[in-house]
Amino acid sequence: MNVLMLSPGYPAEMPFFTRALAAVGARVIGVGDQHRSNIPNDAKAALSDYVEVNFSNADDVVARVREALRGQQIDRVESLWEPLMLLAARLRESFEVPGMTVEQTVPFRDKEAMKQVLDRHGIRTPRHARATTANAVREAAERIGYPVIVKPIAGAGSADTYRVESRDDLEKTLPAIRHIPEISVEEFIDGEEFTFDTVCANNRILYHNICWYRPRPLIARQLEWISPQAIALKDLEVPYLRSGVQMGFDVIEAMGFEAGFTHMEWYLKDDGEAVFGEIGARPPGARTVDLMNYATDMNFFVGWAEAVCLGRLSQPVTRPYNAVSIFKRAQGQGVIQRIEGLGPLLADFGEHIAALDLLQPGQPRRDWEQVLISDGMVVIRHPDLAATMEMADRVGVELQLYAG
Repeated sequence: MNVLMLSPGYPAEMPFFTRALAAVGARVIGVGDQHRSNIPNDAKAALSDYVEVNFSNADDVVARVREALRGQQIDRVESLWEPLMLLAARLRESFEVPGMTVEQTVPFRDKEAMKQVLDRHGIRTPRHARATTANAVREAAERIGYPVIVKPIAGAGSADTYRVESRDDLEKTLPAIRHIPEISVEEFIDGEEFTFDTVCANNRILYHNICWYRPRPLIARQLEWISPQAIALKDLEVPYLRSGVQMGFDVIEAMGFEAGFTHMEWYLKDDGEAVFGEIGARPPGARTVDLMNYATDMNFFVGWAEAVCLGRLSQPVTRPYNAVSIFKRAQGQGVIQRIEGLGPLLADFGEHIAALDLLQPGQPRRDWEQVLISDGMVVIRHPDLAATMEMADRVGVELQLYAG
């Protein structure tokens, strides 16, 4: 099987997916804007061929790829990076291979079109509107009612996302979103925030995962002192998650997703109602695939590759642990000077720490507003949820990085 893999070396997790394709027997042809010499070795070793392109011109990419691969059969076109989803769909149509078309892909990229699809299927979405001017944002906010969320129509994660409490607050926010051509204005849903992540093949879910955000990402992005957590939950059969699980299956069916990873976010209100947030035709970010691996003792890089190439998931489906990632943000600016509190934590529950990846003294701080993993992460796993949360909270409070 010949698989076109768009951007095989970037972002950071892409080499793991590229390598996984080769591991399940695919002949992997990379299409990217990096010079081949700059591709990480893991990805480079997995490639049978590579076509260097400029992703800013989609027409030129399609033409270059068709010319470079003239006479070769292409069986799949895969992209796991949000900005290239539509390009991947165009290449599928050009090579006449299975997978999502441009028409099917648009609702995964356009948040307003996404909600319109789900509205037609009776799935609860926040009240919403599209806006391309400041006045249209104002009108939508008044019609929906404050508080509202304003965010990019084609965004990813919580970037450029704001909770707006009032007319005055909106006027203060409008300058910060002036650079965004299309804005989604939607009802603010008050509740806990979860994910619904899937690996699919042949239009059905082979595996699903739920992560619980502590606190909600919008809060975590506003307060630097917070150590954000994401918990991949062991028990998905508990009553309070049932409405979200059912909605997740309904969303996948409504969106007509064929094969690969999806990442959905949803809200659970105090009254038990599940409300859709958004969905991407890609894996979750912030190393959540690693978190899923730690929670299950499975390999979802290979699992994804099997799903898209072979239509199956051969690994035994298990869920023995809750697994939580805790992202740390250093105090101060500049380079990391010291790390405090790690020794006692390792002594108390080091056997439950599955991963430890912190910036070391002498390394420069990352921009916590731009990089979700911030200045490092700790992963803890344990069969008991309460014990998992207690250890995670101790890491959040007691482990500190200092920069200067």
